[in-house]
Amino acid sequence: MTAAVEARRVKRRAWTQVLTAPMTLLILAICLCVFLLSLPITLTIGPMYWDVYIYYDAANRILSGQVPNVDFFTPVGPLSYYLTAFLTLMFPHGQPSLMAPWSILIVSAPLMAGLLWDVGSRSRGTALALLLPFLFFSLLPFNAREFYPVMGSEAFGIYNRQSCQLLYLIIATLLFVKDRTTLLALVALTLSAMFFLKITGFIAGGLFCAYAFLAGRVPLRMAIGITAVFLAILGVVELSSGIVSAYINDIATLVSLNSGGLLSRFREQIALNFDIIFFSAVLIVVLATIEIRGRFWTKPAFTQGTLIERGAALFNLPVAWFAAAVLAALFFETQNTGSQGFIALWPALLLIILKAQKLFARPMLLVSVLALVAAIAFPTTSNIFQRAARTYIGGLNNPVLANTNLKTLGQVNARPEFFERAANMKAFYPAHRQFYEDLTAIGEYPSPTFYSEVAFQLLFLQDADEAIDAVKAIEADKGIRFETILAATFTNPFPWLMDRQAPLGVSIGADPFRTVPPPNERTLAAISATDLVLVPTCPATINNTKLLALYQPALTEHKRIQLTPCYDALVHPRFAPSLPN
Repeated sequence: MTAAVEARRVKRRAWTQVLTAPMTLLILAICLCVFLLSLPITLTIGPMYWDVYIYYDAANRILSGQVPNVDFFTPVGPLSYYLTAFLTLMFPHGQPSLMAPWSILIVSAPLMAGLLWDVGSRSRGTALALLLPFLFFSLLPFNAREFYPVMGSEAFGIYNRQSCQLLYLIIATLLFVKDRTTLLALVALTLSAMFFLKITGFIAGGLFCAYAFLAGRVPLRMAIGITAVFLAILGVVELSSGIVSAYINDIATLVSLNSGGLLSRFREQIALNFDIIFFSAVLIVVLATIEIRGRFWTKPAFTQGTLIERGAALFNLPVAWFAAAVLAALFFETQNTGSQGFIALWPALLLIILKAQKLFARPMLLVSVLALVAAIAFPTTSNIFQRAARTYIGGLNNPVLANTNLKTLGQVNARPEFFERAANMKAFYPAHRQFYEDLTAIGEYPSPTFYSEVAFQLLFLQDADEAIDAVKAIEADKGIRFETILAATFTNPFPWLMDRQAPLGVSIGADPFRTVPPPNERTLAAISATDLVLVPTCPATINNTKLLALYQPALTEHKRIQLTPCYDALVHPRFAPSLPN
């Protein structure tokens, strides 16, 4: 009997070991994502929710044969758009604010698996300590900072969060992977993904790689190998599609549109993330003091040997790695709105904890170091967890948006008071159209947080649904079909929603102050040939007015009609004779 009981215990322990293995947990997390994306989940609409429509505009273009950067201007790299396009085919019912952020797992999960394979062979605990934060931040699609007081699904800053997760991976890889072949492959592939995701994320990752080279973590031969693999990937993509050169040209255009002092952006981010930056600085001072004394973690190797050996030893100190991670994360944050930037510090914090065993002889010093580590790690974790809980739990009983044409973009809910405000404003805006045009003329928005307001996001969807009904009614009545559709506003979901085409050359995520260069002849010709240009009027805004002005030289022959109380339409001349005045 005792032998049988012991056998069952051994079996249970074996199963527990398997189920809690890092690789098993990663696979289970991916299975959870697949399951949730298979369901028509409804989530609470959040501030700037319309950012996610950009991914569906891009997916529609890609699936119809257009190539990002080559056939249309993009604010970032093409990778996330291709991944989302793939998932739209795999999961036709997937909720957008989950599907777009989770798309990066197609890339990041295999990279994490490679890391776990190497690290887990030496230390299961270390592998788990790297995996669990990665899964936490990857699966909860929320930003580390609050941009609006009302919680909802954060469908903006998606590519910034994805870049942060890849930055986390490349720092973890450089700090913990030992096998040189695995290290070379993981760094080269992660850098390639970062390049095609967002160039500033690639620069941040490249800066940390350069530091790893200085610290001797990446020897010259490996650095050459990483560069060769990276350039080979770029070469294959360029020869097959022309994306790389077009992407670099788009980056140059974006830089010219968004020129500004980097120093001021550093000051802004230090102010916005003062708690993390302050405690990171204190931790660096404490650790540097310990290292200089050489009493606990290391012998003062940076005071012995040749100059190169001393330099490498200095750069290889845990405190130096942590400082490099802080600078890389801080640089990336200077380029973002909405992000998880400082999750990249976690692998470096883990290195500090693992190297702190000699501090056990000094309990007060150990407690101080661990308290500082917690002060750096806790704010981001707590904030994201709280925001996710408030969104998902608070939205359980919310009414769902009624719609007929919005596909998965309409799988949202909101509190009743926001539906009420949207209904009130839907009646108010057309009756006071001149007031908002006058407000736009003096360079003011309806409110400073207008695009973040939940009622506006709801109304945008409701107006789009109504506009599509109106377009379909005209088509049915006149026996015509508008094949190419453009919206003169920030995002253009209509081609995706109506299974039509978007004109070539036009920017997705059209912010005329940041992401829309002056149209060239090719773009103007494409806009001129567009069958239907939709102009939102509830209400007039600075952005929409400026955007329409950029398009206007190509629309002089189009006929303007009132489509709905909240949308006008500019119709191509070949359809105009059959339309009412």
